[in-house]
Amino acid sequence: MTLADVLLLAFGLLALGAALAVVTTKRIVRAGLWLAVAFAGIAGAALVLTAEFLAWVLVLVYVGAIVVLLLFATMLTRAPTDPSDDLDRAKLPGALIAGGVGLGLAAVVTGAFGWTRAGLDERESGGAAVMGEAVFADWVLPFEVLSLLLLAALVGAVVVSTRESNNHVTKDY
Repeated sequence: MTLADVLLLAFGLLALGAALAVVTTKRIVRAGLWLAVAFAGIAGAALVLTAEFLAWVLVLVYVGAIVVLLLFATMLTRAPTDPSDDLDRAKLPGALIAGGVGLGLAAVVTGAFGWTRAGLDERESGGAAVMGEAVFADWVLPFEVLSLLLLAALVGAVVVSTRESNNHVTKDY
């Protein structure tokens, strides 16, 4: 077993443990923080697999944006963050379904790919230079459209967050 195998196993166990903590915790803020740990574990596994671009996208987009958005939305809406008895569901059916789906996916992936080692050249390795060339050469228009869409979402979030309790906008934009 090489160092890469040990690191991949460690990051996988970290991501799996954090994902279990996300779905078992009773507080939404803690679930958001455990989600950040799970994404960081997946990003670490991507770094071990030499997919640097994917790892940094996971850190920047998911940990830096999605989890922060979840936490800000929880704080801005003043939603109750305490556990609620009326929202609890039966745990056994959910656990059985999740376990069955996980085993099914593991069987499909193992059956399709086995335990063979794939040989990749530089163009297929997923390095940052190759991904950057593909994004900014072939996909520049969708990239710019996505940036405008995210800017519009940010402006909308500012407008929604500046509303008062009587549902009218306090400033003219």
